[in-house]
Amino acid sequence: MLCNITYVPKFNPVAKQDIDAFRSFLLRHEKIAIITGAGISTESGIPDYRSEGVGLYARSNHKPIQYQEFLKSEYARQRYWARNFTGWPRFSQIQPNSVHYSLKNLEMLGKASTIITQNVDNLHYKAGSKNVLELHGTAHRVMCLSCKDYFSRHDFQNILSKTNPNTLTPTAVIRPDGDVEITDDFVKDFKVPGCHKCGGILKPDVIFFGDNVPKQQVESVKKEITSSNALLVLGTSLSTFSAYRIILQAKEENKEIFVINIGPTRADGEINFKISTKCGDIIPKVTNDLIKL
Repeated sequence: MLCNITYVPKFNPVAKQDIDAFRSFLLRHEKIAIITGAGISTESGIPDYRSEGVGLYARSNHKPIQYQEFLKSEYARQRYWARNFTGWPRFSQIQPNSVHYSLKNLEMLGKASTIITQNVDNLHYKAGSKNVLELHGTAHRVMCLSCKDYFSRHDFQNILSKTNPNTLTPTAVIRPDGDVEITDDFVKDFKVPGCHKCGGILKPDVIFFGDNVPKQQVESVKKEITSSNALLVLGTSLSTFSAYRIILQAKEENKEIFVINIGPTRADGEINFKISTKCGDIIPKVTNDLIKL
């Protein structure tokens, strides 16, 4: 599987002692809970927000939509869905990379008990992982805010296509949640249908900035961490509290915490071991070594 490094920030080469340390961690533990972030998906060609030099915050003044803005403003919803509609064909076709497949193999080996991902791109499922908790939801599902009905984002794309026969070919960089920059004229003319059951407001089944992770999801994550023997953190700065509190729980329960991430994380003072490098340069190698044992 080829790796796209366009959106990967500068990183240190993997040292032999790092490979040895990671291999030792995997050999010491079964039932490892794994947290993944945008640093996993950047290697598939999806940019993150915060990475130095290559993240969207570094390259533009774009800010993701806020939950309250989406709720209160019809124009904000129109703009969001117009952008998402335009970016969806490319976003939905993005494929897993070697890290996603390696984590699926760790699950098959009995090393990974669960993958708790902050990503909404569905790439862990595409790679074949089974026990995945999507902490921030998934862009591949649409929900009605009124009747709570759920349906496929692919089906909604067909509905939007019929409602809006004029389409654009996206030229801008795709964003972590799948939307792209488009013209104001396209937004102005874009039509967003309501729920087919009740006419209510439709939104992607993702946690927007300013929204809260559902309590049931938080409790599921807590149970997975408690039942695990160790915690592996991959490709995330843990900036959001929804991810950082997992670290706090694991530390309180005396789990060993191993981090692989380019650059600092919010939890650098709470962890046992950290490697600052690209996940794709170490995880597939060590996983393949374990498969051969």
